[in-house]
Amino acid sequence: MSGAGPVAGPDGGLRCPWGLSTEDYVAYHDTEWGKPVHGDDALYERLCLEAFQSGLSWLTILRRREGFRKAFSDFRIASVAEFGPADAERLMADEGIIRNRAKIEATLANAKVLAGWEAGELDALVWSHAPKKPGQAPRTTADVPAVTPESTALAKALKKAGVRFVGPTTAYALMQACGLVNDHLAGCVSREG
Repeated sequence: MSGAGPVAGPDGGLRCPWGLSTEDYVAYHDTEWGKPVHGDDALYERLCLEAFQSGLSWLTILRRREGFRKAFSDFRIASVAEFGPADAERLMADEGIIRNRAKIEATLANAKVLAGWEAGELDALVWSHAPKKPGQAPRTTADVPAVTPESTALAKALKKAGVRFVGPTTAYALMQACGLVNDHLAGCVSREG
C-alpha cells in the first residue's frame, strides 16, 4: 500500500501528515483527535459535527466549531431537544455554521431522540462498539480505513435507535475522533500520548 508516513514537525516530533497541514490541525491532532471522549453531550457534539462534515473538509467544521457550539447551546441534548421550527429557521440564517437544512434538521431530531434516553446510554452504546483488541498501528495514511465492521455496526445501532444522518463512514470518523480506535500512525508523537 502506498501513502504518506509520519512527518517531522517544527519541534522535530513525527506526526500524522494531516496533523501538520495547518495550525488548526496541529492543535487538534496533538490535543484532541484520538483521545477518549465520554459523556452523552460530548458524544452528541462529535456525532453532530461529524454529520455536518459529511461531504466537506474537517477543517471547515473545526474552524466553525465555536459557531456551532453557540448556535446549538453547547450541544446540550436537553436544550437542543427543545428547539422548534423557529430555531431551525434561525440556524439556517446563522453564518457561523454550515447552513444545510438536512443536517440541521437531523441535529434537532437526534437531540429529541437522545433526550428520551437514560443518562449515559449514548456513551454506553458508542463505546460498546470499540474494538475489543487494539489494531496494529497504521504505518501510512493508506493503512487507515474509512469503514470497519465496528463502525458499520455502530451506524446500524444508532439508526435503529432513531438517530439520523449517520452511516458507517461517519461512525468511523466519530470512533477515530473520540478515541475508540487509535489511528495515529506508528511513530506519531500522539500515538502513545
